[in-house]
Amino acid sequence: MPAELLINVTPTETRVALVETGILQEIHIEREAKRGIVGNIYKGKVSRVLPGMQAAFVDIGLDKAAFLHASDIVPHTECVDSQEQVNFQARHIASLVRQGQDIMVQVVKDPLGTKGARLTTDITLPSRYLVLMPGSAHVGVSQRIEGEKAREQLKMLATQYVDELGGFIIRTAAEGVGEHELCQDAAFLKRLWRKVLQRREKYPSCSMIYEDLSLAPRTVRDFVGTRLNRILVDSRTSYDELVTFCQDYVPEFAPILEYYSAERPIFDLYDIENEVQRALHRRVDLKSGGYLIIDQTEAMTTVDINTGAFVGHRNLEETIFNTNIEATKAIARQLRLRNLGGIIIIDFIDMQRGEHRQRVLQSLEQALASDRAKTNISGFSQLGLVEMTRKRTRESLEHVLCGPCPTCHGRGSVKTVETVCFEILREILRVNRAYKADHFIVYASPNVAHMLTGDESHSLAELEVFMSKEVRVQIEMMYNQEQFDVVMM
Repeated sequence: MPAELLINVTPTETRVALVETGILQEIHIEREAKRGIVGNIYKGKVSRVLPGMQAAFVDIGLDKAAFLHASDIVPHTECVDSQEQVNFQARHIASLVRQGQDIMVQVVKDPLGTKGARLTTDITLPSRYLVLMPGSAHVGVSQRIEGEKAREQLKMLATQYVDELGGFIIRTAAEGVGEHELCQDAAFLKRLWRKVLQRREKYPSCSMIYEDLSLAPRTVRDFVGTRLNRILVDSRTSYDELVTFCQDYVPEFAPILEYYSAERPIFDLYDIENEVQRALHRRVDLKSGGYLIIDQTEAMTTVDINTGAFVGHRNLEETIFNTNIEATKAIARQLRLRNLGGIIIIDFIDMQRGEHRQRVLQSLEQALASDRAKTNISGFSQLGLVEMTRKRTRESLEHVLCGPCPTCHGRGSVKTVETVCFEILREILRVNRAYKADHFIVYASPNVAHMLTGDESHSLAELEVFMSKEVRVQIEMMYNQEQFDVVMM
């Protein structure tokens, strides 16, 4: 299907939008002050070993220590026989690393929420056609290259480039390319790896020794093999940089790279700004009248499907089935658009027929087929829920663009005015018993103050009689609904 990349660049952030048939499918945002670190390589120092968790914390120079699990301190599994692999993975973390040790690691997951970055010692370096696996003697081929003859031919070509520096994984984009292109890629990756090794020896601990590409060239690199009609860039400087990058690494994209100089903002071409705003809402309306409710939590993301105003034309079972089918396509798009990862629980509307449930699962799998992130669907559970996972390496769109609510602190709800009023009455009584005071002043938000002097004025009067002390209420315009102060006078 026709696809375009729109790249919007400002001094503070870069945004890349993938549009297919005029509809926004993915949005990637990188802010200059908060660049992602996935793919970066660090010379870290083990700050703490946790035998009970089979893990270690590694200082890589960031605010939070990064996390390295014993299972991530392994060589390429294809390079050892099954028994060696079992023996290595069974080794205790204390025998793999020690506190104070310098260790070269690569980031596989950005810091997410309160968690530090996730690390691995199994380092890889990607280029246009190949991925270098340092220390490996193996050559692997992307599963998306299906022809057996093509796979064998590519593997035979890449095998001759394997040496003491490492082996390779042949990327999907390598299908149909010749020996010259593979040779150039292999030589580039080896030069790059030698520089990384030199920096490891020269640089101090807790420092970065390799930084992955910035968002614009990284996205272009990652879309190699994808059919793109054009790539529009609204910054002349970034356009010139991408021209050079494409000529050196992705020549097939050079002809479709265009500088966008029109007065109309580039993201207005396909209503992208409004689409991004809608992607921050809990509710997603379906064309039929049904809708989704998407809730993202620390542990998982839940998706609930409702028929809403959709009543169908035949019977209830058909209405439910058609709504669920439509929902699968909307869910697949929302997962990509919002960059939701980890555990995802989908609550489809209950279906009585097994055939319908199977067809809904097939529709979901087909809709997710174009997702570049790895997904795994486990089917309907005994409770009728579909459990799936989607690989998460970077923050979701909501976490990039939003922060916790200063009023509810991320709970999604606030105490009612009545609840706060009763808390204030209890607080006045507690303070009166603990300290000596002539009278009290209560500072509260307008809504709470109005209820205390209105609907709950009788409760306040009874408290004054009980204590034989006056209580005055004063409005504090800057207070949120849950804030209040009880001051003794």
